[in-house]
Amino acid sequence: MMKDDIFDIINISDTIAVGGHVRPDGDCAGSCLAFYQYIKKVYPDKKVYIYSDKIPEVFSYIKGYEVSCPDEITEPVDLFISLDCSSVDRHCDGGRCFNSARYTINIDHHISNNGFAQINLVEPKASSTCEVVFGLFDEKMIDRDIATALYTGIIHDTGVFTYSNTSRKTMEIAGFLIEQGIDTDKIIDESFYEKTYKQNLVLGRCILESRLILDGKCIVSVATEDIMREYDVTAEDLDGIVNQLRITKGVKVAVFIYQLNEGEYKVSMRANGNTDVSGTALKFGGGGHVKAAGCTLYGNLNEELDKLIKEVEKQINISGE
Repeated sequence: MMKDDIFDIINISDTIAVGGHVRPDGDCAGSCLAFYQYIKKVYPDKKVYIYSDKIPEVFSYIKGYEVSCPDEITEPVDLFISLDCSSVDRHCDGGRCFNSARYTINIDHHISNNGFAQINLVEPKASSTCEVVFGLFDEKMIDRDIATALYTGIIHDTGVFTYSNTSRKTMEIAGFLIEQGIDTDKIIDESFYEKTYKQNLVLGRCILESRLILDGKCIVSVATEDIMREYDVTAEDLDGIVNQLRITKGVKVAVFIYQLNEGEYKVSMRANGNTDVSGTALKFGGGGHVKAAGCTLYGNLNEELDKLIKEVEKQINISGE
């Protein structure tokens, strides 16, 4: 049984690192912090680290938020637990800590995950990695703090239970977590909906500069370095823009792009209906889910964007929409 295999390895490991993908989102942060807390609670004698990019401040209400990417890891850990990460190179250091670990476990829900660890638990039908993680935990050991982390991941990857990946199981898990006394209003409002003034300004700018293509079936917007500098925002401030673009009437695919560096652009895609954006992301070295995926473009943006849109068009045509 997979659960027994995972905890057999945890039992024999003295030093354990948990980590997720670069630029952690709600599900990545929630699953990492939940697993960190759970191991600390069930195995108090073990040394546990969160090996990750800095977790965004919006998740500072989750216990363990401040413990990330510790400099004190100077030797290989016994076990690295990868969470919500579809490939090794998506870890914050390109997989250095993961690759040097004695044992490796991969827990995820991305359909593009290629099973890169010694033990792989990948459930593409799950709403989130936090939903998968919940199934591993002893429910009697899930306290309010762990429940807060898990609920955060679930609401972020389901769009507060509005996306099609929300199942009866998802709702039943959420119900259990709510019963642990979590502050649902705070979690939903402050981490999902609430935006700073400058975030609202850059959102408005990105909507103003968006364009409809493919007969109105695709909407595209780009935040260049100049725009990000003008509004004094970072990548963290751009969360949610692609989802706002997605709800444009008639749109089947929303594409939001922001500049990381010269000649390097992060792409987020969201789909409505039956269109699959994960296939498009894979073509460009990315991954994700059928209705939510991403990748990185390199080189001339106009040229690479043209190639991306051609793939998007193919997927829209395949869907018959």
